[in-house]
Amino acid sequence: MRISVLIPAYNEQDRIGATLEGVLGLKSIDEIVVVDDGSADRTYEIASSYEGVSAYRLEQNSGKGYAVNFGLTKIKDADVIVFLDADVGATSGEVQKLIEPIINGECDVTIAAFPPAAKKGGFGLVKRLARSGVKLFTGAELSATLSGQRAFKKEVLDIFDAIPSGYGVEVGMTIDILRKGFKVKEVPVYMTHNETGRDISGFKHRGKQFYHISVILLKKFFK
Repeated sequence: MRISVLIPAYNEQDRIGATLEGVLGLKSIDEIVVVDDGSADRTYEIASSYEGVSAYRLEQNSGKGYAVNFGLTKIKDADVIVFLDADVGATSGEVQKLIEPIINGECDVTIAAFPPAAKKGGFGLVKRLARSGVKLFTGAELSATLSGQRAFKKEVLDIFDAIPSGYGVEVGMTIDILRKGFKVKEVPVYMTHNETGRDISGFKHRGKQFYHISVILLKKFFK
């Protein structure tokens, strides 16, 4: 079974190295693809310096969805594809826990369930909206609906013409995958990443998330 890891990255020069080193240490991984989404720092230079990593650079910042779609065109004959954020650092090795249930035939998709945040974020509105939306449309009760760390059997990703863009992508994909009858499993991991705090930029980010998820859910009503 061939396993590929896809890492979209934007201005992650401080973390991309550690993220790659954690994954490169896993014998189960056959291919690592990094897509630098038009970073203004040395993200691409650092990623491309690692042997065993295929790094690509987009000329301008086009968003995570675009970077993921571009990266999928570069992946070669994978049976399992892992989406991994560039900011998880040395905890990236935890993706092994996402891969094993798929290899063992337990499920078609795994979603990383992170430990509780180390610092206070928002007030839980975005998480509640995401969880409620998934339950409304599928009946499934999932806790990590916003997590971007996921592993998929290739045939699951084949149901999408393209990975949607925007902050509602994970919620929309989860709904579509469950509706198609694929089995999804949440897997506890000890990953960490850059957390959004209770400052102006943090509330702006969560506001965008809430809006994008709301739009995705509204669209589901009319499909």
